[in-house]
Amino acid sequence: QVQLVESGGASVQPGGSLRLSCVASGPNLNYRLMGWVRQAPGKQREEIGCVASTGSTHVVESRKDRFTISRDNDKNTVDLQMNSLEPEDPAVYYCAIDERHIVVGVSGGCSFDSWGQGTQVTVSS
Repeated sequence: QVQLVESGGASVQPGGSLRLSCVASGPNLNYRLMGWVRQAPGKQREEIGCVASTGSTHVVESRKDRFTISRDNDKNTVDLQMNSLEPEDPAVYYCAIDERHIVVGVSGGCSFDSWGQGTQVTVSS
């Protein structure tokens, strides 16, 4: 089984930046697609993006200008860099993984079947 531990959640001002980190442990991580999702109160969980071990990445169109996902295969970490944070961004952010498939590239979106416990992000002045 894979375990995912997120960190870095905080309260930031509108327009500010924040970097979230995820440390993964478990088997076959080099074959797995990993990334981030978020969920705000009263809203559906929504995809942010994902990255394969090859470095191939995808971020949803509405956020690709502000959010960047990176992966370090040696450290088994996946980071989410968020810039220009907006009032819509407060949520619990979850690191996620696809444990069912061998993935070497990303095209057209992300699919996940396991998540960490999440880290809280708030935006306030």
